This record gives sequence, structure tokens and C-alpha cells, in this order.
Amino acid sequence: MEEYFKVGIITSTHGLKGEVKVFPTTDDVNRFKRLKKVTLDTGKARDAGTVLEIEGVKFFKQFAILKFRGVDSIEDVERYRKASLLVPRSDAVRLRKDEYFVADLIGLTVRDEDGTEIGTLKDVIETGANDVYAIDLRDGRELLLPAIKQCVLEVDVEAGFIRIHILEGLLDGA
Repeated sequence: MEEYFKVGIITSTHGLKGEVKVFPTTDDVNRFKRLKKVTLDTGKARDAGTVLEIEGVKFFKQFAILKFRGVDSIEDVERYRKASLLVPRSDAVRLRKDEYFVADLIGLTVRDEDGTEIGTLKDVIETGANDVYAIDLRDGRELLLPAIKQCVLEVDVEAGFIRIHILEGLLDGA
């Protein structure tokens, strides 16, 4: 399971006093108000040197504007452009029953109703009504399966699989 979750990506600087514009990759942009610190993913090992304490949060359109403690000029934050902001699993939002982190689902083995392995979960597509699971089937096709109770029979992240029911007609175009 993932140890860190991406909550946003720094897209650019904002103003001259060290603020950054962050494109949120979390469901709720307001969660930035509750965060005290984030880990900067520079592509290198995540260590104590990459933890940034959040001093201030504002919002502009779909972006969060963050100010980090001790980062006070545009020059200080310029190097953070395009970096991802991560939170450890312990700081992640609490999930309700039958909710899962997308990062924990990607790569799970997909089984049919009988338990036969049929593919791997490649992506979770968020739509207005419900999520859709993009599944790479063993025969090379892709199945787009609605993530609804009629189709998703069991999710066992610990055991590494999802058991599904394929509604009639879903494989016709795959």
C-alpha cells in the first residue's frame, strides 16, 4: 500500500512573497485548510528536509494558494515548480465504509465472480455519477466497469484483488 498520497502539484509561483499556486489532486480542495505540513516530492528520497510547514492558505478559482513557513520570496519557491505535494497515510482523510484510496486500488488483480483472474485495475476514472474502473484484461482488451455495487462484489486491498460481476453487454465493445 502507498505510504504517501499526492494532494496537489505546484503549478507556479504566486506573487513575490513566496506563495505558490497548487493544482489540487484531492477530492476536496478545502482539505488544505486542515493540513499543517506537506512533503515535497522532488523525485529524490523523501526525508525530513523536504517537509514544508503550511503557514497560510487561500483559494483562487480551482487552485489553492499556499504560503510555507520560512519561504519568503519568489526566488525561494521557484525551484518547487512542478513538484508534487504529498501527505503521509496517517494524515490522509478518513474513509467511510466501502471507500478506498485510488492509489491502493491501482494494480490490484481483478477476478470474475468465480474467482478466476481476468486482469488488472489500471485506472479509476472519476465521473459525475460514479467512478469507472479501467481494467486491462488478460486477452489485451480494456474493460470500463462502473464502480457500482452490482458490478464490484468485493474489494480486498490487503489480499490484492477485486472481485467483479460484468454486466451483460459491457464486453461487447471492448
